[in-house]
Amino acid sequence: MIKKVFILCSILFAVNFTVSAQTETTKPLTIGEIRTLKSKVLNEERTLNIYLPQGFDKTKSYPIIYLLDGSVNEDFIHVSGLVQFFNQMYSMPATIVVGIANIDRKRDFTFHTDLKDLQKDYPTTGHSDKFITFLEKELKPYIETQFKTTDKYLFGQSLGGLLATEILLKKPEMFNNYFIISPSLWWDDESLLKQAPQLLSKSPDTKKFVYVSVGKGEHPVMVKDAEAWYDVLKKSNKKNWTIEYKMMETDNHATILHRSLYEGLVKMFPYQEPK
Repeated sequence: MIKKVFILCSILFAVNFTVSAQTETTKPLTIGEIRTLKSKVLNEERTLNIYLPQGFDKTKSYPIIYLLDGSVNEDFIHVSGLVQFFNQMYSMPATIVVGIANIDRKRDFTFHTDLKDLQKDYPTTGHSDKFITFLEKELKPYIETQFKTTDKYLFGQSLGGLLATEILLKKPEMFNNYFIISPSLWWDDESLLKQAPQLLSKSPDTKKFVYVSVGKGEHPVMVKDAEAWYDVLKKSNKKNWTIEYKMMETDNHATILHRSLYEGLVKMFPYQEPK
């Protein structure tokens, strides 16, 4: 009996010690900041998830990635991890990621359409102009008052890819580098794609990196439109634009983003053997 009590006391001591030790060593894992920006343009508060690279120094200048679909439960965490990996293992400089959390992406990422079926399926649609103004007039200026910045990236997939394409065509100087993944160029009977050659002819030929990709397993219309978009970009003959295209052979619309961004970043930041 005494032996059993001793064993029981020993177990309880071990459990209490372990719990105590865990409690004493537990602390939050912080990779950045969550900020709230009040937008007058959108008339709402927007959440920003901001990844800060290891060793972040507010006196130094950093490239900034603006990530559409940037909620914590969307693409912010895995994209930030990819950026950290490329900084660690490839030639990518330390980079800040600004994830823009969604409220209504169908509203924010699409332009007006008169097509009745789209109006029915997307009842809040047609306000990308306001969201682009928010990016240009409020978000970017805010970030640039908070951090010293260099190159500016825009990452967008699907409807986010549609928005990134619209910005590249209509306000190309907003960003230096565009990662356009599986863009929903089918929107409004492909009207943006049809306007692309004319809009590109008006774009200044300043240094830019444009990466377009699509998954082989995606809807055939999406594959066709992405290939047509790449063809339009090539024919624009922008001498200072680096234009890359990647068909992701094993990916579909659900799986493409992470691997595709990896392939695009490899184009910009190839692996370099340590000296």
